[in-house]
Amino acid sequence: MKKITLQLLLTAFLLLAQYSFSQELYMPRNIKQAYANGTRSTDGKPGKNYWQNHGKYTMILTVNADTKIISGTETILYENNSNDTLKNLRIRFVNNIHKKTSPRAGENSEGFFTDGLTITALKIEGEIYKEDAKDWGTVGIVKMKKTVPPHTKITIDIGWNYPLSEVSGREGQIDKSTFFAAYSYPRVSVFDDYNRWDQLPHTSGQEFYNDFNDYSYSVKAPKNYVVYGTGDLLNPDEVLQPEFAARLKKSYVTGEILHIANEQEIKNKMVTKQNDWNVWKFEAKNIPDICFGLSDHYLWDASSVVVDKKTNRRASVQAAYDIKGTDFVNSIKYNQYALDWFSNNWPGIPYPYSKMTAFQGFADMEYPMMCNDSQMGDPVFAQLVQDHEVAHTYFPFYMGINETRYAFMDEGWATTFEYLIGIAEHGKEATDKFYKEFRVNQYINDISTEEDQPIITMSTQLSDSGYGNNSYGKASLSYLALKDMLGDDLFKKALHTYMENWNGKHPIPWDFFNSINAGSGKNLNWFFNNWFFTNHYIDICVKNVSGKNITVENPGGFAIPFDVNIVYTDDSKETLHQNPDIWEKNEKAALIVLKGKKPIRQITLDGGIFMDATPANNTWLAK
Repeated sequence: MKKITLQLLLTAFLLLAQYSFSQELYMPRNIKQAYANGTRSTDGKPGKNYWQNHGKYTMILTVNADTKIISGTETILYENNSNDTLKNLRIRFVNNIHKKTSPRAGENSEGFFTDGLTITALKIEGEIYKEDAKDWGTVGIVKMKKTVPPHTKITIDIGWNYPLSEVSGREGQIDKSTFFAAYSYPRVSVFDDYNRWDQLPHTSGQEFYNDFNDYSYSVKAPKNYVVYGTGDLLNPDEVLQPEFAARLKKSYVTGEILHIANEQEIKNKMVTKQNDWNVWKFEAKNIPDICFGLSDHYLWDASSVVVDKKTNRRASVQAAYDIKGTDFVNSIKYNQYALDWFSNNWPGIPYPYSKMTAFQGFADMEYPMMCNDSQMGDPVFAQLVQDHEVAHTYFPFYMGINETRYAFMDEGWATTFEYLIGIAEHGKEATDKFYKEFRVNQYINDISTEEDQPIITMSTQLSDSGYGNNSYGKASLSYLALKDMLGDDLFKKALHTYMENWNGKHPIPWDFFNSINAGSGKNLNWFFNNWFFTNHYIDICVKNVSGKNITVENPGGFAIPFDVNIVYTDDSKETLHQNPDIWEKNEKAALIVLKGKKPIRQITLDGGIFMDATPANNTWLAK
């Protein structure tokens, strides 16, 4: 009787342990409500009641190169596609981060600060509002005279100006006659199905969250300034001298690297039309943001590359850089390779936009159809940075990620694609070495509390090191562990399921988890719980070797892949690769049973890029 009772208890315990791995993932109350409301679905797809708001932005911007002030007028046709009546508007202006009264994640020098946004005119549905935005932070509230009912549109007209910061970061003055204008217009903040108005201030520590909008905009710039912007340049013949307009047009249809404007041509003021002002017109649709850069002395290279082999669609590849920007001499070649590789390998979805421009600045930052990168002085590292920023095209832009709250949903993927393209460019050994040194080493060797917070933790709640490692390295490792476990084909199928479900929309982590489950045909909640909802870290060890049985313990807890490297007493060697699913039933210990009978001299566990916190106990020697 006692034996039966113990057996029943053991069975019950095992069933309970197994159930604990397959139960539903933790979900905050507001996210649960979104699923209950049918805006999101457990099959991974947007729910039958899914909606998102949309804006059509028509903007006229002017850059004063002397005063360093950008001014503009814009008309926003804003669609409220929700079932809510909007009583107030939240207007976001990220560049108010430069106001001394705005909260910031770090310290800044005096040249960083400006007076921020000034609204010179504001009308909603033709009614005038007295608002100058002087008391706004990065998010301002406009109390509307009339509400916006569900499924209706309103027209917002805004006149505004702001000064470019002297200290360039993600935007600002690159030099005395080179400027990068990002986040440079007031926009309606996101109103979504799980948080309603996005009111989180931009503090520079986290990144961005924007609706998909349509943009038609012009940039009025002084003569001899070339403007590089998000979207298609609609009027090259109006702003460029005929020879240079012809070179640019030729670059759209060739893989030849063309020097649209070289140093001497720029110096001789031969490139733009010699009007006092030229108006550069751009258009981009269904995109989360736009930006532009301009300079009167940057060199200009261009070419194109086929990004969709089924349709032969090409994307323009351009570069704008200073004569001293030696890294950028190869930008076109790098981006031709990157756009082709990303389109056909990982993620294996054709580059979704018509252009990519590498602009020399200081930020090492991504923008739709552009990147603002530093001069590194190291061609290998420069290529890696550019690859990383271009990879962001897919996450966050194509996928509409809420980077402010869930940075791991974009930075983790960009880091993963950076690693995978790095293997193709530089070989696995060199890429593994760099990835471990740059993405994993600091995290795994820092025992501070913030390093082991769950990845799911909202990005706004994390410190610098915790934010960086949760968003980049740890998240990337989770995706690479999933790739190892599923195998390339099934992993790509699952990833494409997620991307097809949610591109052009606003996915949250649970949409990713559900899409991957659906695409793989597997319930992987145990894996997602292990990697995203725990305080685990990477640490495995050889606990015991008995005959053919090897017991591996996992005090760190993460479900990682690893190799078991065996040296037998006859000096023969064998490597057995273990997938992360070895930890599915028990994340703390695994039993590996060898098929052969040869006596063992040595066993070493090797996680590769999954660096171990205590590698000293990864080796066992026979006594």
